[in-house]
Amino acid sequence: MLVAEWILEVIHWGSALVGLFAFVHALLQRADAYSAADRKTKPIWMLITGGATLALVLFQIEGPGFIFWVPAMAAALVYIVDVRPKLIEVQRGHRNW
Repeated sequence: MLVAEWILEVIHWGSALVGLFAFVHALLQRADAYSAADRKTKPIWMLITGGATLALVLFQIEGPGFIFWVPAMAAALVYIVDVRPKLIEVQRGHRNW
């Protein structure tokens, strides 16, 4: 296998792990924390991150699957960099939940 193929394989499975992390984090959060953080509901984020994880596993970064890989990666990253910090902030601010 060429070095470029190894790099693409690492990116493929690394992105799948990013999606899985987003899905598991969404799964483990309290449902009321999403509304308190003024974000979409927990079932919606479970669907978004679960679908993103599935797409990241099924589609490679190279080839025609790239058209599905990019939005899936974007969805997982939006959860990680936007929703996750807000959920953590809300849950730390309200310790009496």
